[in-house]
Amino acid sequence: MDVLLAGCGWLGREVARRLLARGDRVTALTRTVESAQRLRDSGIEAVAIDLASPGACRSISGRYDGIVAMQSASGSGPSAYRRAYIEATRAVLALEGAAAAAFVYVSSTGVFGQSDGSWVTESTMPSPADETAEVLVEAERLVLDRSWHRAQPRIVRASGLYGPGRTGTIERVRAGTLALGDGDETWMNFCHRDDAAVAVIAALDRGSPGGIYHASDASPAMRRDVVSWIATRLAIDPVRRTAGSSPGGRRSANRRVSSEATRQKLGNALAYPSFREGLAPFFG
Repeated sequence: MDVLLAGCGWLGREVARRLLARGDRVTALTRTVESAQRLRDSGIEAVAIDLASPGACRSISGRYDGIVAMQSASGSGPSAYRRAYIEATRAVLALEGAAAAAFVYVSSTGVFGQSDGSWVTESTMPSPADETAEVLVEAERLVLDRSWHRAQPRIVRASGLYGPGRTGTIERVRAGTLALGDGDETWMNFCHRDDAAVAVIAALDRGSPGGIYHASDASPAMRRDVVSWIATRLAIDPVRRTAGSSPGGRRSANRRVSSEATRQKLGNALAYPSFREGLAPFFG
């Protein structure tokens, strides 16, 4: 299979590694010359290109059997999100080489803004809670609208990603910024990088045009259980905060993400069914 990776960061490198290991040809597009060189140094063919720049994609030739869009935003506001997830994605879908290609767009379970602890599945309608989430939903609609492009689109929504090089949840508990107290019963959803990469490749290989899939583990966990378990492994007492003292003041989403239908349809098994198995190797 000839695969184009539009965006090849932390998750993308693992997807590329797995595709190359099975014999696929991989070309990665990345925003900076430095990133492209790092990818080439690791054995991945890479091109430095800002996909959101007008006309930039004219330099991308060839046809592809599969395309995976995994761009990341360079900032946190709506304009940075639009550039990465709307403008860049539109440019990739418009490539001549995207015609008839299996097109996997990696989105986020951040499209769900539910705050009542309810389950959300692959068939649950998005409910964006802020401007950036609205951009994510707009990007999904753009990808699934086959009236203007000829790719074979499918969506993979990832939950809170972690893994080698990204263990911020542990560090937040250590620092006390993820603590017990107000919001203890908020549900958290996780997905190990390796399981996310498997889900992306499964969607590329076996996904249905128009399909929506979830890259999330099988065990959403309440915040108090996450904090307590990590604190125990760190051999520290978890920080406790009184009501209203949590930093930031932003209301978090509170929903449980199901990925059972994805695993049934795509046949991808979880190496790390919960955060416990996934984070355990990172305690020295």
